[in-house]
Amino acid sequence: MKLKYRRIPEETIRRLPIYLRGLLFSSQMKYKRVSSHELSEFVGISPCQIRKDLSYFGEFGKRGIGYDIEKLSSEIRKILKLDVVRKAVLVGAGNLGSAVLTYPGFKMYNFDITAAFDADPRKIGKKIKNITIEDIGTIASVKKRKIDLGIIAVPHEAAQKTADALVKAGVKAILNFSPCYITVPKRIKVITIDIAMDLARLPYYMPAG
Repeated sequence: MKLKYRRIPEETIRRLPIYLRGLLFSSQMKYKRVSSHELSEFVGISPCQIRKDLSYFGEFGKRGIGYDIEKLSSEIRKILKLDVVRKAVLVGAGNLGSAVLTYPGFKMYNFDITAAFDADPRKIGKKIKNITIEDIGTIASVKKRKIDLGIIAVPHEAAQKTADALVKAGVKAILNFSPCYITVPKRIKVITIDIAMDLARLPYYMPAG
């Protein structure tokens, strides 16, 4: 099926991994097909929104029959370019970085963290889940390893310098856990996750008293 990459809303791309996760969970429960209403129950997104998001890329389901889970999962992986294993490098092996290295959920999306770096001599040489922490001074070696993705988990004052080093080392996209804005060339995609900032939104929705 020819995919129609055209004017895709950012929010649609953000939801595609959610649909993929729902499909994979459905498959684990031995489902072969799933309707938009059933998928909605797995992911908490309306059936109408699911159908609209998927329609940007083609026709994947049939009315009254639903979606073939294996086929739709494969198509979403192709859309997100997750149909091959994506290598990632982590910079910052503190508490957050260590948790990222041991998180099992990356395999679901074909991510493989193959290298990790830190500036702290006490961490360099240690192993976390079979990954040996390397000296940040040798991060240029990432280029030879054909690693496309960078993960930043360093203090905010070191984030920009780390991003610059990753870009120079050839990464094409960065997931930034540091609570700050970083600047990179336009060709590099950055997604910043600030857990504390997201948490700060929750009290607004809580009942008073």
